[in-house]
Amino acid sequence: MDHHQSASSDSSPGLIEGLTGLAKNMFGLLLSRIELAALELSEVRTNLLKLLLVFACGIVAAWFALACWTVLIVWLAWPAFGWTILLLLAAAFTLLTIGVIAYARSMLKQDKLSMHATMAELRNDRDALL
Repeated sequence: MDHHQSASSDSSPGLIEGLTGLAKNMFGLLLSRIELAALELSEVRTNLLKLLLVFACGIVAAWFALACWTVLIVWLAWPAFGWTILLLLAAAFTLLTIGVIAYARSMLKQDKLSMHATMAELRNDRDALL
């Protein structure tokens, strides 16, 4: 009977130790995923701030350029071209606006605002657990 009791008491600590080890591993996995997500979120935040700064600077520069150059060019060219100068300036500023928008879209297409590694690891974890 002593042998039977010692065998059952040996299996209980083994099961408890196994469950404790499993819980520790799951907690460690959760912490590593949280750390990865935090790291990628900080990178995304930095890239988003850069994009917003570029956009804001582009808007401010475009407005100043638009105001100053338009007044100067219209004033200088009005005697020779009349209203045609306004048409030419409108076309030029439209092309400039299209260029700024294309640059902003190219920054977004580089996928700097997504969290590829975190999402891949979370999918791997889901697949491993299910």
